[in-house]
Amino acid sequence: MPVDPRTPVLVGYGQVNQRDSDPTVEPVDLMERAARSAVDAHVLEAVDSVRIVNLLSWHYRNPGALLAQRLRAERADARYTSIGGNVPQALMNQACLDIQRGDADVVLIAGAETWRTRTKVRRAGGTLDYTKQDDSVPLPPGADEDFQLAGPVELRIHLDRPSYVYPLFEQALRISAAENPDEHRRRIGELWAGFSSVAQGNPHAWNREPVTAAEISEPSPDNRMISWPYTKLMNSNNMVDQGAALIVTSAERAAALGIPTDRWVFPYAGTDAHDTYLIAERDALDRSPAIRIAGARALELAGRGIDDVDFVDVYSCFPSAVQVAAHELGLPLDGSRALTVTGGLTFAGGPWNDYVSHSIATMAEHLVASPGTVGLVTANGGYLTKHSFGVYGTEPPRGEFRWEDVQSVVDAEPTRVAEDVWEGVGTVESWTTPVSRDGAAEKVFLAVRTPSDSRALAVVIDASQAEASSREDIAGAKVRVDGDGNASLL
Repeated sequence: MPVDPRTPVLVGYGQVNQRDSDPTVEPVDLMERAARSAVDAHVLEAVDSVRIVNLLSWHYRNPGALLAQRLRAERADARYTSIGGNVPQALMNQACLDIQRGDADVVLIAGAETWRTRTKVRRAGGTLDYTKQDDSVPLPPGADEDFQLAGPVELRIHLDRPSYVYPLFEQALRISAAENPDEHRRRIGELWAGFSSVAQGNPHAWNREPVTAAEISEPSPDNRMISWPYTKLMNSNNMVDQGAALIVTSAERAAALGIPTDRWVFPYAGTDAHDTYLIAERDALDRSPAIRIAGARALELAGRGIDDVDFVDVYSCFPSAVQVAAHELGLPLDGSRALTVTGGLTFAGGPWNDYVSHSIATMAEHLVASPGTVGLVTANGGYLTKHSFGVYGTEPPRGEFRWEDVQSVVDAEPTRVAEDVWEGVGTVESWTTPVSRDGAAEKVFLAVRTPSDSRALAVVIDASQAEASSREDIAGAKVRVDGDGNASLL
């Protein structure tokens, strides 16, 4: 089948780990290493656009310009992104559109974190001596998106971090499935043990040591409870030093650069959308209309169904994210098919916004090792908030790369009234109980259904009630909420 010269092709996919916490190695070093491991130097010198995933380990004024200089990509413009785990796949979607339209020729997408080194140095009272760019370096475009991860309702009770919100979703999944707490925790331990098993076979994974379902689900000195029902091994692992780089170009340019066709991976289709930004406004805490709609549309645009996909990487920051996505995409959770190619953010590593760069790179390796196969990558930013999808394969596409923003369809889905200020007696819809380092239950975050079926968010600060909530199933329990968001179980 002849290939249109402007057909986007993923031709380079490099990954690096730095395990020795060398304080002289900074994020741009890891990006450079990943890029050089992905393609030959002459390909890097042909790059005309460098797009950097937002990083947290260090602030560069313009990291893309710095990386382009190191790679001798003298013609390259530089862009930077906003925050979100969806960003790498969204960058892939945009790069493919730009190449197809002729607005770019060779695009480098890169990201890296040295969070492990940063944490160790700061804990020891030291400082990092990374590159500082002066004010003459122009600021890059691209990092202008602003969205609320939490609104006044969430912030009033300090429900403000993923390790609180995702276990709240997890309890909602358990309650919806009518599982008792012990059965449920064993089941998600088995789900996560399957991810650990995949990581063992991934040479790029941060933790390749086998971990059993019991070791994951049961609290221990090395696996303390973070927020019920999640132990440490059910949380994303950001204590990593990792970098990844992806190089996308046109079929015509790939051939001219002499890149062997057995390294080519074709992006077939992509979509982007977001769920209601504020948690309190979600219609159901165990569902995601954006995943359902955008995932189905990406497959439709690629001319495939979910059963036609050979490899899947479901964004896996926490078990609830995987379960919600699997449900919406029609994927089984019984272990009959792998839901990750990397091992997920707990075991493969969770370098903040950049995990999906690694999942795309690993997906590409799987595809080229099995010609004729198709892969689906899902990406998630925020609290199951922003979503991006990509469908990839080794065979030339049946048509051009196709992409859609399906936000208008998602926006037509029902939401729930969120009570800014509410007081009265309601019922517990879901909850999570954060635990201190010494094992004490600290408080209880509650999602409360009001008599009018709206939702209020509240917090229990009574120590005895917090402790009881970690041992008892309080789903459907009556709770009194005051106007400040403080609550007490009745």
